[in-house]
Amino acid sequence: MHIVIYVTVSSGEEAKRISSQLVEQKLVACVNVVDHVESIYWWQGKIERAQEKLLIIKSRKVLFKKISDVIKAIHSYEVPEIIALPIVEGNQDYLNWIDESTSSG
Repeated sequence: MHIVIYVTVSSGEEAKRISSQLVEQKLVACVNVVDHVESIYWWQGKIERAQEKLLIIKSRKVLFKKISDVIKAIHSYEVPEIIALPIVEGNQDYLNWIDESTSSG
């Protein structure tokens, strides 16, 4: 099964560091970095607001645990957002590329 993972980060540098690690280790096929994400959320009993970047990561479900471990090891947040969603349909050529671009798990 193929997945899309959302991860928010605090800076462009953090986005590059996490994205590079994941791609170099062949855990993911691709990471898109979306600038200018405004997040509003509860943290430690109060509402917070932050300017963040969003990583949109394409990979396979079998690799999720490894991906999550890598992100948690280098992420600056105490509790980073790492959310995986299934890809229920897609361009088969693109899905094949994800398989070819990632490790065997």
